[in-house]
Amino acid sequence: MNTYDVIVLGGGASGMMAAGRAGARGKRVLLIEKKRRLGEKLRITGGGRCNITNAEEDTGVLLKKYGNAADFLHSPFSKFGVGETFSFFETRGLPLKIEANKRAFPKTERAEDVYKVLETYLKEGNVEIKKGLPVTAIEKKGNSITGVILGGVCYTADSYIIATGGVSHPETGSTGDGFGWLKQLGHSVQDPTPTIVPLRTKESWSKKLSGVSLKDCKITFFANGERRFSKKGNVLLTHFGISGPLILNSAHQVADLLHEESVTAAIDTYPLMDLGILDKHISSVFDANKNKLLRNVFKEIAPEGTSEVLLTLVPEIDPDTKVHSVTKGQRRMLAEMLKALPLTIQGLMGLDRAVIADGGVDLVELDMRSMRSRRCENAFITGDLLHIVRPSGGYSLQLCWTTGYLAGENA
Repeated sequence: MNTYDVIVLGGGASGMMAAGRAGARGKRVLLIEKKRRLGEKLRITGGGRCNITNAEEDTGVLLKKYGNAADFLHSPFSKFGVGETFSFFETRGLPLKIEANKRAFPKTERAEDVYKVLETYLKEGNVEIKKGLPVTAIEKKGNSITGVILGGVCYTADSYIIATGGVSHPETGSTGDGFGWLKQLGHSVQDPTPTIVPLRTKESWSKKLSGVSLKDCKITFFANGERRFSKKGNVLLTHFGISGPLILNSAHQVADLLHEESVTAAIDTYPLMDLGILDKHISSVFDANKNKLLRNVFKEIAPEGTSEVLLTLVPEIDPDTKVHSVTKGQRRMLAEMLKALPLTIQGLMGLDRAVIADGGVDLVELDMRSMRSRRCENAFITGDLLHIVRPSGGYSLQLCWTTGYLAGENA
């Protein structure tokens, strides 16, 4: 029999939460996932550790992280917010821990364990699952969905939850299929752009240091030579440019700058010292090592693992010079270099490397108390299909838990 109470399209975080909740209400639920496994993106989130939510207790502070969407999210988060997320997973045997910036992870540090909790939730609700086949069409009559076509067979339900995800990490199945269906249902859909994504840079020095993290530094971005904004934290150097949470969460601001002629950045590896004090610090290290080679002494001054490469940024100085032969002017050049490592920003990495992409349905087209579509009376929309800009740090998965639960509660 191909008739159900609820059909959920998409077996990611919000889809599994929605299907599980609908099943827990006693509904006959079918969950459809085109990949051969559920939760593919969930398994890789947080580097496989799964940044399950952000443990900010003040909902007002938390919602500000969602930018212009904040006003729309008060109702959903009052029904299933951070506290409910903690309770959901911990009462099911998965204790959580809180790390820097209130990012919450399972204590096991295994995304697979998060998936297993949801898998059990689906089994408890007797959710039927069909995997490995894409939905090829959604059938509609008037302002209602009448069925979905899967493998040439039509499946029907009273309600349909569309939870197919956005377009970040397309290898996990997030290829934007849902955007086309939403347009078909009468929704206006914002085109997606990568918003939480690494940056591509030109310089070879940073690529030679791929894998090195510059700790506790300050990066300043410039457009056409004018300073625009700065951020403090860790910068991960990669074979294509720069990454890490600090950079990922700056990408949307950098994207705005890229409309201008040139975008550059400077990394200050000693943000707590001004140039004069850093020069004196270097001088004191040199005084204690006068007869050693510069290449050996500079290791005590430069960020760990960077000294050999960074010395090439000051070609006027031979690394095999004895420290006592380094002039005052040359020492100053080393200090200036450490205060402003140069980068040319060539662009954002693509959707394949994006942690999060925006785009999707404008929230005014949904009843946010239930996630029901205002364009299609028996459709509910969740997760990354919503046009909400948010930073990394657990905010995206929390959005999935909240909207998925509400859809499952009301479908």
